Amino acid sequence: MRIRRATTVAELLAAEHLYDGPARDDWAARFLAAPGHLMLIAYAEDGFPAGFVSGIEMLHPDKGAEMCLYELSVDEGHRRRGTGRALTEALLAAARERGCRGAWVGVDTDNDAALATYRAAGSVDEGVFAMLGWPLGDTEAGAPDGVSG
Repeated sequence: MRIRRATTVAELLAAEHLYDGPARDDWAARFLAAPGHLMLIAYAEDGFPAGFVSGIEMLHPDKGAEMCLYELSVDEGHRRRGTGRALTEALLAAARERGCRGAWVGVDTDNDAALATYRAAGSVDEGVFAMLGWPLGDTEAGAPDGVSG
């Protein structure tokens, strides 16, 4: 297995089977163009995208740069081989190279596989937190649910 930074829309689209939903060309291009966005893809010996990790470098006046591990996914047929750990460690190495002071990830407390992967890569538990969100609607349709022009 080898891990490479994705630099083209074609690479991001080829890893679509690892995402939660279908990839879009315009979103992939925007991801690549955004400063601080990073996707690393693990390739099997035959060139198959076996997993990915994405990160977003975040800046704040009192924290400096931190890396948010946004998403990690490994193809079912390639799990339990250290791919997730290797991807996580590669993202942490990239964060260090970028001068990040720390890295963090939000993970469901009942996601045992993710917790084991992150702990194997050296994470420490910083406590429980609540994740709240604001559904802003379908950007494809142009308006939030229940809102009309």
